[in-house]
Amino acid sequence: MAVKKVTVTLPEELVAALGEAAREDGVPLSRLVAHAAESELRRRVGRRLVADWQAENGTFTVEEIAAARAEMAAADVQALSGLGQAAA
Repeated sequence: MAVKKVTVTLPEELVAALGEAAREDGVPLSRLVAHAAESELRRRVGRRLVADWQAENGTFTVEEIAAARAEMAAADVQALSGLGQAAA
């Protein structure tokens, strides 16, 4: 992948926190920031897909949202329990 150097202006406290997070993860600051930017773009796509779906099919009901949250929580439990087994 080609890369391009850019200049951004951020609050000092944010830069310090990002630098600490990058050091903790053992990655360059630019990689951490790029990952955060990619994550934001993915969230935007997801929100757009949900909005498009709701425009065609109607707003999600409280019950549908609760069911989706329960399904995601169950998937988290399954994924996290698998991590514990792999470490053992």
